[in-house]
Amino acid sequence: MTEILQYVHKDGLFHRLHPATKILFIVVVALVSLLSLDIGFLVVVLAALLALALAGSVLREVLQQLTLILAMSVIFILITLITLPSGEVLGYLLPGGFLPITTGALFAGVLLTLRFAILIIAFQIFVITTQPRDLVNTLEQMKVPVDYNLMFLIALRFIPTLQLEAKKIHEAQLARGYNPGTGFIGRIKSVAPVMIPLVSNSLSRANVLGLTIDMRGYRTRARTPLRERRFQSVDWMAIVLLVVALAIFVYTSFFPGPG
Repeated sequence: MTEILQYVHKDGLFHRLHPATKILFIVVVALVSLLSLDIGFLVVVLAALLALALAGSVLREVLQQLTLILAMSVIFILITLITLPSGEVLGYLLPGGFLPITTGALFAGVLLTLRFAILIIAFQIFVITTQPRDLVNTLEQMKVPVDYNLMFLIALRFIPTLQLEAKKIHEAQLARGYNPGTGFIGRIKSVAPVMIPLVSNSLSRANVLGLTIDMRGYRTRARTPLRERRFQSVDWMAIVLLVVALAIFVYTSFFPGPG
C-alpha cells in the first residue's frame, strides 16, 4: 500500500518554491479546471501537470495514485450516464434498451473525470513537496486563524498515519491466520476486522494528541517558527507565469474576439 498525502524529501523544482507560491498554483489550477468546458484544453492541462511533476522529480509519487483516479473516473462516468441521459444515443449499458449511453452524459462524465484528475494531481504535488511546518507558518502569515491551521494540519497528517496503521492491522490479522478469501467478496470481509481496531486506536491517539497540544502551550498562542521561508527569484517568476496564464485563460474564455 502506497502512502498518500505524505511529504517526500527531495530537492526538486516544487520543493524549492515558497508554500505561498504553491498555494497560488493550486488556486490557478482549480479555477482553470472548474471554469473550462473544453475537454481538449483540460487534457492539455493534465499533461502539463504530469510534465511539471516530472520536472519536479515527483512523477513516480503522483502516478502511484493512478488507481484511485481511474476508479473514481469509472464511477463518475457511470453516474453521469445514469443520471444525465441527454443528447444522441450511442448505445446501451444493459441489453434490451436499458440505461442509454448518450453524448451529453458521456461528455459530462469525461469532463468530471478530467477535473477530478487535475485537482487530485495538483493537490498531490502540493502536499508531497511542502513540509507541514512551512505550510502552517505560511498560513499564519496569511492571517488564517490558528485553530483552522491546526485542524487542517492534523487532518492532513492523520491520513497517511491511518493508512499505515490499517496496513499493520491487516498484516497482523493475516499473521494470526485470518483468511477473508480472495476477490471482491474477500476484500469486503476484510474491512470489519481492520476498521474496529483502527477506529479504537484513532480515538486513543486523538486523546493523546489533545493532551500533547495542551502540554506544549498551544492555548497561549505564543509561537516562534524554527525556520521562516522567504521568497526567491524562482517564486516571483512562477507567480508572474501563473498570473499571466490565468489572465490569458479568463480573457480567451470570457472575452472572445469578434467572429
